[in-house]
Amino acid sequence: MKDIHEVLRQKQAKFAQLGKQIELLQQAAEKLREVAPLLAELDEDDGAILTESDEPVAMSAKAGVAAAPASAKPAVRAVTPRWP
Repeated sequence: MKDIHEVLRQKQAKFAQLGKQIELLQQAAEKLREVAPLLAELDEDDGAILTESDEPVAMSAKAGVAAAPASAKPAVRAVTPRWP
């Protein structure tokens, strides 16, 4: 049978560790609450930038495909055989 004092010490140590983890998580959540509005603004700005630049990218991609000769071979990648 285990010593009741040893079990109690282990439980208290685990409880203290969990308390520290909870405190750190609360601090992280607090910081995230501060940063979340800033990240939301950045996401909105990125969306506006992407919609403005989508058309030129699509046009250049089409031009690149049209400029590629029909006889161009796709790049062949060396494959190392695998043994079971």
